[in-house]
Amino acid sequence: MTDPSERRPTPSHDMVYPGREEARLVPLAAYARRPVSEMRSLATGFYAEMNRRRTVRHFSTDPVPRELVELAIRTAGTAPSGAHHQPWHFVVIGDPALKARIREAAEREEFETYQRRMSEEWRTALAPIGTHWVKEHLTDAPWIVVLFKQSYGILPDGTKRKNYYVDESVGIAAGMFITALHHMGLVTLTHTPTPTGFLRELLNRGKNETAVLVLPVGFPHAEATVPDFTRKPLEEITTWHVADDVT
Repeated sequence: MTDPSERRPTPSHDMVYPGREEARLVPLAAYARRPVSEMRSLATGFYAEMNRRRTVRHFSTDPVPRELVELAIRTAGTAPSGAHHQPWHFVVIGDPALKARIREAAEREEFETYQRRMSEEWRTALAPIGTHWVKEHLTDAPWIVVLFKQSYGILPDGTKRKNYYVDESVGIAAGMFITALHHMGLVTLTHTPTPTGFLRELLNRGKNETAVLVLPVGFPHAEATVPDFTRKPLEEITTWHVADDVT
């Protein structure tokens, strides 16, 4: 049995959440239950809109207002996260010189990946997409957003605060960011350069952060093309366990 005197003290709220009010439970006042017919109509329309979403690799250089990117990030920031630690950080780059440096470093790593690191199976899987180590989207798109995950937080006194379900939380936030962009009429690409350590150095991020996605943001080029893909049908991506009388 552990001696009570040897138990680790529970950190205070102020230590774990410096500068934030202590959490309290409040009524779910903003929720309004809708009729099923209205819910079905909303869901059908939203599915149709999202089913038109496509990953784009050819971007227009036309400018995009900063406010739109900010709103997409605000939307992503509403994602659920483990212990509400929100273990993500979005770095937004609009400086052409910095975008060029990121492209140069990314292409250097991507060249090594395509020439030496990538298996034949992987190369074959990517062939229908037409992707390669040249990443012109990194300089053509008006904005680049680099999404970092935070494996742990750093408190004001320098101690570490554990984050929970980091990959799951950041993945949800990324999906909501992409959805927000599509909803407002912008396009993006989930670029995952490997390895990503150069991004932490170029963007001066902490050791507790790892870049997980590079997302160019903008309008599609007038001559942009996309692969002629279809998505898996519902029956292939879903398994139901319900009672016989449930419809």
